[in-house]
Amino acid sequence: MLKKILILMLLFTPMVADAAAKKKKEEPVVHLTDEQIYQELKKLAMVFEVARENFVEEADEKKMLEAAMNGMLGALDPHSSYLSADDFKEFSDKSHGEFGGLGIQITSDRGAVRVISPIDDTPADKAGIKAGDYITHIDGEQVFDLTLNQAVKKMKGRPGTKVKLTILSEDGESKTLTLKRDIIKVKSVKFEEKMMASADPEDKDAPKIGYVRISDFGATTARDLKEALESLEKKKVVGYVVDVRNNPGGYLTAAIDVSDAFLDSGEIVSTRGKEKTDIERVYAKPGDMANGKPVVVLINHGSASASEIVAGALQDNGRGLVMGSQSFGKGSVQQQKPLGDGTAIHITIARYYTPSGRSIQNEGITPDVEVLQSKIEVLEKRESTYSEASFKNSLKNEQAKKKAEKKSDDEEKEELTDEEKDARDYQLQRAMDMVIAMGKMQERANITTTDVTAVEEKKPDTDKK
Repeated sequence: MLKKILILMLLFTPMVADAAAKKKKEEPVVHLTDEQIYQELKKLAMVFEVARENFVEEADEKKMLEAAMNGMLGALDPHSSYLSADDFKEFSDKSHGEFGGLGIQITSDRGAVRVISPIDDTPADKAGIKAGDYITHIDGEQVFDLTLNQAVKKMKGRPGTKVKLTILSEDGESKTLTLKRDIIKVKSVKFEEKMMASADPEDKDAPKIGYVRISDFGATTARDLKEALESLEKKKVVGYVVDVRNNPGGYLTAAIDVSDAFLDSGEIVSTRGKEKTDIERVYAKPGDMANGKPVVVLINHGSASASEIVAGALQDNGRGLVMGSQSFGKGSVQQQKPLGDGTAIHITIARYYTPSGRSIQNEGITPDVEVLQSKIEVLEKRESTYSEASFKNSLKNEQAKKKAEKKSDDEEKEELTDEEKDARDYQLQRAMDMVIAMGKMQERANITTTDVTAVEEKKPDTDKK
């Protein structure tokens, strides 16, 4: 009963908090005078002293002060926080591609801990945790109103040890999963040439599509993408699918470099700070590494921040088609401000805007073509009930028993190949369809242009008589 009440509270509280947030937004900020600020800081010191002296148990001063700093920054927005020396080191390790844990990106959602996305091939991903899920308990302990850093610390631990998470999905289903912690090595970019599921693997003339999976935007992403595009261009692919589904973001500079790899010119992104004049615009440098070939960017609800910068840049410049579902909607830029003693502040310093001036904060990127992830239903049975075998007294196949036994053994051993996984990925198949269609349209446009040029060259000189 208590568990059901907690679940209902978790679902209902964001609605109440949302209404309160809207009311709060309407009220202008009232700034304090220097004297008032001094009085409030004096009060803060008094609270600290009274609490330390009167608390029933031995007070941990460092824990109290860190919580005060975290509370101060958390009051600004969900992404600002105080980083202890350990937190700051972990943040740096994570950005450089290797860290320990479950492989899950989380955010604070009005007091609740919510999943932005799991990282590819990590314990969280393999356990089936999805973007949008809420984490309600860690090892049986309720996590409501924990800071992000506190929640992360509870999920961290020695590789090989286990942690129990209670997950509440968006549809209200609650489940408890046991995950084994691991060293998370993030390979930012994976790539391969793919063929449509319906294509004949033996057909050498079947179009090949460059598939580039970007799982996060780290320090090596731009370099890894360059290597991927150079390799795929040598294989003469007809176009590209850039998959940033469930990519929680990362470095702004990495998002700029990824966008620039596909653009020959045009604005990539603008960032706008506190002051109206504090605007920076970033433009693409000449040189499209994909050589003008069709590009489809795949996004979903777990595509956030840097992923949205890339999707917005290619979409607004008309360089690529965005497919999938509405993205996460994180349109702010964070920066780490070291405090000189190994600690730091992780703070929001600006909002970013797509080339057309759109802010995606709380809105996300709307795909040009919405394709929701779906299952393909097989309408025809592998074996029909109406066949020779269905007739009364029909002759038996003496090899049927052996085939049935072999089929049973094969079904037990069945494990999906990469090709079978691709075939079941509905969004990916539709994206590859689109790349091929866009490529054919480009070919036809080029042929038409060539024909017109040829006609112009052969046009007789009408001035001569």
